[in-house]
Order: sequence, then structure tokens, then C-alpha cells
Amino acid sequence: MRFKTTRRAALAMVLCLPSLTLLHATAHAEAYPSKPIRMVVPFAAGSATDLLARIVSAEMSNGSNMQIVVDNRPGAGGTIGTAAVAKAVPDGYTLLLTSAGHAVNPTLYPKLPYDTTRDLMGVSTVATMPYLLVVSASSPYRTLKDLIGAARAQPDAVTYSSAGSGSSSHISGELFNVKAGVKTRHIPYKGAPAAITDVMSGRVDMFFAPSITVMQFVKEGKLRILGVATPERLPSMPDVPTIAEAGAPGYVFDAWFGVLAPAGTPKDIVARLNTSMQQALGTAATREKLKAQGADAKASTPAAFDKLIAADIAKLEPIVRQSGAQPGQ
Repeated sequence: MRFKTTRRAALAMVLCLPSLTLLHATAHAEAYPSKPIRMVVPFAAGSATDLLARIVSAEMSNGSNMQIVVDNRPGAGGTIGTAAVAKAVPDGYTLLLTSAGHAVNPTLYPKLPYDTTRDLMGVSTVATMPYLLVVSASSPYRTLKDLIGAARAQPDAVTYSSAGSGSSSHISGELFNVKAGVKTRHIPYKGAPAAITDVMSGRVDMFFAPSITVMQFVKEGKLRILGVATPERLPSMPDVPTIAEAGAPGYVFDAWFGVLAPAGTPKDIVARLNTSMQQALGTAATREKLKAQGADAKASTPAAFDKLIAADIAKLEPIVRQSGAQPGQ
């Protein structure tokens, strides 16, 4: 009789396990977040990624129980900050807001301290925005055709700055070299602000920039736009040619930004973060703030973001290899 009772008790406990697991997961989700969430930006303050992170994190924190703190970890084309998130505890309290250059780094850096697709998981895309080719307002290059002509006449004489090796501004410049059939020289900086400053001063000839980082200086008359990296001319800039039509056939550079979490982060927490981001990006206030910076709010499912990254890694790998780009160049 005692044996039967013990066996029945054990059986009852086994049958209860799924329910207990479900209750634990539900309680875990309801308790999250119980402390501030750190959103790592792998680029310097003032970069496009940083500006977007501050807009989105503020809206996610507004009117909710989430408190999101932006943490800039620039360096090595975004790989320093990315590695910090990839190695973080997967509990939903460490996130990464990164850019399209994230899909370049697996090819550019053969010995990354993390696996781009296995060690990180998508939460949602945040925005897309056009890239612009800008020069100093006092630049001798009045048109993109002038610049391309000079680059063809003197290889390596024309220079372009970037926010760092492996950044989107770096790979967009290498794509320009390939499509325009020229050889311009890459000057990497530790962040977009320094890269822009040296273009405005004339120390560097040009910069391929997301609109959010340069429109202020264009409006102030410090920079001039020579071309847009979109398939067609922008309605807001009908007189500015596409880079493709101005001498680099087939040149299109799609710029996206999105949030990732360490692989293994509980699905219920990822779902809650995704819902919060969907709500933040869906408000008129956020859309207007992004639009004012030349960006379009664009949320996605976690799976769709993972798929986008994998597709871009495959698409950009031959471009990086053909360009001969190397870390630090």
C-alpha cells in the first residue's frame, strides 16, 4: 500500500511538470523587465545607429515599465560592441542595435570572436534610410561625374571616409569602387562624426552616409549631396541623381538598422521586446522623428530579421571579396 502511494505521488509529480514549467515561464515573462535594459550601440555617439537607438529606446521606455539605457561600444567596425552582446547572458537585459554593416563583418573579419548567425538572434528591424554621397560644400567636385572622372584619372587620389572598417559607410564606398570601376582610398575613423568633420574641412573628399547623419550639415550649407544610393531619385531631392545614373551602373545600397539579442534569449522575452518595438515604431511621434532624419520606421518579426541578415551576408560576401577590402584599411 505504501509502495502504491509513493508510486502514485511520483506519477502525479511527473504529470504536473509541464504545468509547472508553463507557470514558471509565464511568471518569468510577467516579471520581465525587473531592471534597466542595456541597448549596446557598436558605433560612436552621433552616428546614425546611435541616433536611431536613442529615438527608439526613448519611445519604448515612454509609458511602459521598460527602462532602456543606450551604451556606446565603438571600434573594429562594430565587432567590439557586437561581441559584448553575443557573449552576454541571454536574459533579455542586453540588446544590440546595429546596422547593415553587421552582415559585412563575417567576410571582412575572418576570425570574429562570435558567430554572426548562431550567437545572436533577431528581435526586429527598426528602420531603413537612403544613403547619400556627400562632399564638402567647397569641394572642387560639382557633380558625381566630375568626381568619378578624377578617380579614374588618378587611382587612389580621391579619398572617402567611413565610420570604421566594416561599417556600412565603408562597404558602400567599396561597392562604389566596384560599380564605378575606380579605385578610391578608404580613410577609416572611429565613428561617423569624425568622418564627417574631415569631409567638411576638405581633408577627405567624400563620405557615403545615411541621411540621418548628414542632412543637418547639408541644410547648413556645409556639405553638398552628389548622389543618392537608391534605385530611383528621391521625391524629396528630385534634382539629385542616383549614383547609378551618374556613372556607377547598378549601384544600390540598402541601409537597414535592427535590434538583436544573445542567442538563447527566452522566446517569451523576445516576443515582448518585439511587441514593444512594434508599438514604439507604430506611433505617429516616432515616425515623424525618424522621417525628420530621413529614415522610415520598419518593424519586422524576429524570424524575418534573421532571414534578412543571412541573405545580406550571402549577397555582400562577393562584393567584399571583389573589392579587396581589409580590416583597418
